Amino acid sequence: MNSMSGCLSLSLCLSLFCTLSSIFLNLGLCLAAAISKPTYVDTYCTASRDYYTNATNIPIAENGDLLLSYLSSNASLSINNGFYSLTVGQNRDEVYGLFLCRGDVEHSTCQDCVETAVVEVRQRCAANQQAITWYEECMVKYIYSHWGASWWFPYSYRWESRNVLNPNGFNQTLINLMKSLATMATNSSSSSRIKYFATGEANFSSSEKIYGLMQCTRDLSPSDCQKCLRNATDYISITFNGSSGLGVYYLTCVARYSDRPFYSAASDPSLTGKGRNSFRTIFIIVIPVVTTVILFLIIFIFIQKRKPKSEDYVLGEITRGDTLQYDFSAVKDATNDFSDVNKLGAGGFGAVYKGKLSNGYEVAVKRLSRNSTQGEVEFENEVALVAKLQHRNLVRLLGFCLEGKLLIYEFVPNKSLDYFLFDPIKRADLNWEMRYKIIEGIARGLLYLHEDSQFKIIHRDLKPGNILLDTKMNPKISDFGLAKLVEIGQTRDKTKKIAGTIGYMAPEYAIKGRFSVKSDVYSFGVILLEILSAKRVNNFYRGEDSQNLLGYGFCVFKEMLNVDPPCHL
Repeated sequence: MNSMSGCLSLSLCLSLFCTLSSIFLNLGLCLAAAISKPTYVDTYCTASRDYYTNATNIPIAENGDLLLSYLSSNASLSINNGFYSLTVGQNRDEVYGLFLCRGDVEHSTCQDCVETAVVEVRQRCAANQQAITWYEECMVKYIYSHWGASWWFPYSYRWESRNVLNPNGFNQTLINLMKSLATMATNSSSSSRIKYFATGEANFSSSEKIYGLMQCTRDLSPSDCQKCLRNATDYISITFNGSSGLGVYYLTCVARYSDRPFYSAASDPSLTGKGRNSFRTIFIIVIPVVTTVILFLIIFIFIQKRKPKSEDYVLGEITRGDTLQYDFSAVKDATNDFSDVNKLGAGGFGAVYKGKLSNGYEVAVKRLSRNSTQGEVEFENEVALVAKLQHRNLVRLLGFCLEGKLLIYEFVPNKSLDYFLFDPIKRADLNWEMRYKIIEGIARGLLYLHEDSQFKIIHRDLKPGNILLDTKMNPKISDFGLAKLVEIGQTRDKTKKIAGTIGYMAPEYAIKGRFSVKSDVYSFGVILLEILSAKRVNNFYRGEDSQNLLGYGFCVFKEMLNVDPPCHL
């Protein structure tokens, strides 16, 4: 035992020595770099485009890579004044891109941010994908010129964790300020160094202020800039829940507010950041920071040694402001204290309630069952996986509440697919055109999870009960409690905890715990048969010796192809 302790102490000492050596050897290099790194917000990558043109036979991916190189190199030119756009390629090989720096940042900060953003895009997105990455200080994007992306999609948002004391009065002052800034930004002169950029503040009380910022990309027309900023203002108004700050990031504009200053008071970025800290000041700051980091690392190592491994996500990884954290009392009021009148349904991990927030927005609240042993794992899974998924065929997670383990989703009014499909009366509402639309929507949502999102996700519990329908009967995949995140390029995985719904699970998963994207495709195939036949996979009987629904579907297929031996239908 003493030998083991000695080895551990020696290991820690060697680790400490190597850490200190590395820090001080690189300290001189660090002093030459920027003191602060740009603040990352989010990255969005679209579906792959693998086609080639007959004229040039040059992959569109090469034009995208060339465009990113141009953006990175042009960030160093002060003549661009924080904005640069260009087009590379011709016809269907054409790629359009730009970078935009926040109007109040200095030139060196802009350059660092753009160069960092270009590296980020290349790491997160495939070469033949369209992409946009947002930082607090800049944005970088490139799209196919024929894609026709609208100014409102894709988007991202970033909340501050603090709340204000008087949300109603704060909200009214906030919206008036943001509307005023939107007008100021839109009316800015085209010759201005900070075109389509405005900042300002408003007095909320005698001692409190609200600070706001609005900015559009400079390739827009004034009317398009106004539309984008108006949409951002509406989003802030609708989603406001008392938070002290929010940043909204769209494809062509950015809006942000806070109760604390976050931008430079000078209107001209060249007036900011004139001086740099001296070597002595930096050294005095670095020493205590390095000491603190080393102590933290030692404590962290011991904690990690004692901490049991888990194949799922830890809650600490999902409470970093990626999603909106709600107050339990607000959710309780919204659902009328989780009354049975508002109860929409119940599943293996808890009940779902309809709620109405103070701003009038309708939501669906999933409350974890206290008797569920797996509930906390499922809760952490759903928040961690669904937080950044944005697709019209996925139910959108609006936020969560740690107290009581609550998940807050957008409200989808038409219930689930099985509610219509397996009801003799409701089934009549599903004509063949509508069923095709539902099938196509489920397939699009599944493709996004498997290939097009920034994560590769396997749902593992795809069934009609987890397909919700909106007012226009568009399908939305829901319930990610059993979902698994796998690495890009990974084809399969295995688990000892086999969970799901009998009849929809692929045989290799139900028997041996092996799951992959093919497992979800199998479940999708079962749903497809149910949509076509309007019969449940587990309740299909045509006589004593007949097949189940899957076997019956196979026999029908053989009959169509006239393959021997025939089935007895």
